[in-house]
Amino acid sequence: MAKEQGVHPSTVARIWQEHELKPHRQKNFKLSRDGKFVQKLLDVVGIYLNPPQHAVVLCVDEKSQIQVLDRTQPGLPLKKGRCGTWTHDYVRHGTTTLFAALNVVSGKVSAQCYPRHRHQEFIKFLRRLDTEFEPDVELHLIMDNYGTHKHEKVRRFLERHRRFKVHYIPTSSSWLNLVERWFGELSGKAVRRGSFASVPDLIQAILDFIAQWNAAPTPFVWTAKAEDILVKVERCRQRLEEISPGCTKPKKRLKKAA
Repeated sequence: MAKEQGVHPSTVARIWQEHELKPHRQKNFKLSRDGKFVQKLLDVVGIYLNPPQHAVVLCVDEKSQIQVLDRTQPGLPLKKGRCGTWTHDYVRHGTTTLFAALNVVSGKVSAQCYPRHRHQEFIKFLRRLDTEFEPDVELHLIMDNYGTHKHEKVRRFLERHRRFKVHYIPTSSSWLNLVERWFGELSGKAVRRGSFASVPDLIQAILDFIAQWNAAPTPFVWTAKAEDILVKVERCRQRLEEISPGCTKPKKRLKKAA
C-alpha cells in the first residue's frame, strides 16, 4: 500500500493507528438468514434475562468429533520468559462426542461422552437429564436446529415427556447458546493442551474437568438486551446488502417433487 501511494510504510502504519484500523487481524461472523430470527431471538434472550420460575433452563448442544491427539514428544514446561510448548505433529487415536447441558442459573454442567452423535445418542442424553432433575420441574432446553435435535424419534420422545420445553436458537447463531461459551473453557483448559494415548484417556480428562467445574461452577450471565442485538444485526444487514444485494434474504426451501 505504501508503494502504491508513494509514501513511507510508517505513514501507512500511523494512519491505520489513528483510525484504529487493524488489517492484520480477522474474525469470523455469519449473519443469520433464518426467517424467524427475531421471534427466536426474543424467545431465547427473554428466558436468559427472565428465567421461568419453578423450572430449570438448560443450554444443550454436542461438541462432536473431539480428536484424541497424542503428541510425538513431551511438551516443554513453562519457565521464566517462555510459554509452554508442544510438538506440531501428533498421532490421532480416534474421536469422541460430548453431549452437554449447561444450567443457566447454577452454572453446573451435565454431560456424557458417546462414540457418535446421532439421534439415538441424543435421546439417551435426554433420558439422563430426565432422571437428574426432580420430576415435577420443567426443563427448558435451548438448542440449535441441528438435524439430530429435530429427528422424528426425538420429536416423539419430547411429545411423551411434556416436562421438556424446547427453545430453538436461529440458524447460524451459535453465539446465542451459552453452552458454546463453556465448550470454549473445556477446549482451552482440558482438551487443546493435553496429549492423550486413547479415547478413554481423553474422556477421563473431560470428566475430570467437568467434576472440577461443578465443584465451584461459574454461571455465564447474559446481559445483552434483544433490542440492542437487533440494532447491531440491522446495521450489519444493511452493510451487507450494500455490498451484495440479496445476500441476507431468508433462504427459500426447495419444494419436493410430487
